Amino acid sequence: MTTRQLIEQIREKKSFLCIGLDVDLNKIPKHLLNEEDPIFAFNKAIIDATHHLCVAYKPNTAFYEAYGIKGWQSLEKTINYLTKNYPEIYTIADAKRGDIGNTSTMYAKAFLEDLAFDSVTVAPYMGKDSIEPFLVFKDKHTIMLALTSNQGAFDFQTKTVNGKELYKEVLETSKSWKNSQNLMYVVGATKAEFFKDIREIVPNSFLLVPGVGAQGGNLQDVCKYGLNSDVGLLINSSRGIIYASPDANFADAAANKAKELQEQMASILNGPL
Repeated sequence: MTTRQLIEQIREKKSFLCIGLDVDLNKIPKHLLNEEDPIFAFNKAIIDATHHLCVAYKPNTAFYEAYGIKGWQSLEKTINYLTKNYPEIYTIADAKRGDIGNTSTMYAKAFLEDLAFDSVTVAPYMGKDSIEPFLVFKDKHTIMLALTSNQGAFDFQTKTVNGKELYKEVLETSKSWKNSQNLMYVVGATKAEFFKDIREIVPNSFLLVPGVGAQGGNLQDVCKYGLNSDVGLLINSSRGIIYASPDANFADAAANKAKELQEQMASILNGPL
C-alpha cells in the first residue's frame, strides 16, 4: 500500500486508528477455546466488528510465535483474511527485527513477501546495513523504533551523545539511508512532550504511536504536536480495545471502544490541522 492510499483511507474513515492484535489465550473469551483455531477466531471477530473504524491492524508477532507453528499459522490466516476481505486496511507486522544485512533480507522477505504485510517494525541498533534490506520493497514501509513508550526508553534513547539525544541522532541518520522515503517511526504516546522536536526532524513521516489507552498515553497531547498536513499518525490501541469484554459480546465491546477513539479522531480531523 502506498502512503497516498493510506492517507486517503484516513480521510475517508476520519480515523487514524491502528488496532493491535496481541492475542493471549489466557485473556480471550473462554468459549473461543473450543474453536479449532482460537486465535484466528478471536482475530476474525475483532476485525469484522472494527474494520470500518480503523485504518490499520498490527499483530505483535511475539503473541503468535509463543504458540509455535500453530501460532504462526494463525498469524498467516489472519493476514490472509485481511488481505482478501479488507484490502484497504494497512497491515503492520510488529516484529521489531534487525540484524546483519543478509539476515535482515530474509526477515524482510518473510514479512513483506511471504506474509505480504504492508509494513514491518525494526530495531535500528545495528545501523544502516541492518535496515536498508527492508527499504528496497516497493510500496512497503519499514517502521523503525525511535522513541518507545516503555520506562526503559530512558536507559538509552534519551541519553545525550555529542550534545544530542540518541533518538534524535537515530532519526537524523536514518534520513540519509537509501530509500529512506519508505521509513516510518515508532514514537510512544507516553512521550507526547517529545513530539514537537521529532516533527522538526521528520516533519513529513508517518509516526506509529503505541501507548494510548492501557499504557496511559493521551490522544489530544499526541495530536497537538504530532499531526502534520497529511495527518501523519497511526495511533495504536491494543488491550484497551480487544479485551474490552471477556464475554460473548467481546467483539461488540471492542467496536464500542474503537468507536470512542474514532469519534475523538474525527473531531480532531474536523478542526484545523
